[in-house]
Amino acid sequence: MRWRDVRAVLFDLDGTLLDSAPDLGHAANVLRERRGLAPLPLEAYRPHASSGARGMLAVGLGLGPGDAEFEPAKAEYLQVYEQVMLQRTAPFDGVLELTQRLQALALPWGVVTNKIERFALPIAARVHPLPAAAVVIGGDTTPHAKPHPAPLHEAARRLGVAPAHCIYVGDDERDIVAGRAAGMRTVAACYGYLGQDNAVARWGADAHIDHPLELLNFLDLP
Repeated sequence: MRWRDVRAVLFDLDGTLLDSAPDLGHAANVLRERRGLAPLPLEAYRPHASSGARGMLAVGLGLGPGDAEFEPAKAEYLQVYEQVMLQRTAPFDGVLELTQRLQALALPWGVVTNKIERFALPIAARVHPLPAAAVVIGGDTTPHAKPHPAPLHEAARRLGVAPAHCIYVGDDERDIVAGRAAGMRTVAACYGYLGQDNAVARWGADAHIDHPLELLNFLDLP
């Protein structure tokens, strides 16, 4: 299967382009240590990394949005994460080669993430190859975050490409729901974090990849 009319490729950030779980988990362990608790291994945090602060606090401190301590702990967590978010985060194997190939094809690519601009923009500016992205949309760039299609529509608007000519790649069900609602082709990044149940087959993605470079198999390349 090859898609002949693709004009742009959009990616989720955490778990799709970047392995940010080490920094996300480390920030949660800082909060645990402040409370006299032993650090947890990265493997405990990784499946929840796509849920950001909410997922890290659920694993690290057993807190959820309904708990009285959640909002103060979230603010503390985000403050710590902002200090460490560039220490261990790195692109997944194959991401650099993929983005270079897209650029060589003159196919613009960009980022649409639920990570708010406070974190997304500095990461995009400093973690290679993200400075080459044609557009970066954060979770607070538009009034709605994924799974609402608004962030994806905004990315397509900035690129000057109709949503029907875009591919959206993500490792969370919300990514696929948002991409489908936006009228884009969707690709599930099965090498990513995938959430807690890993029920990728039920997400309804148009395609699945086990490595970033496999995305090239769906493009009509010269």
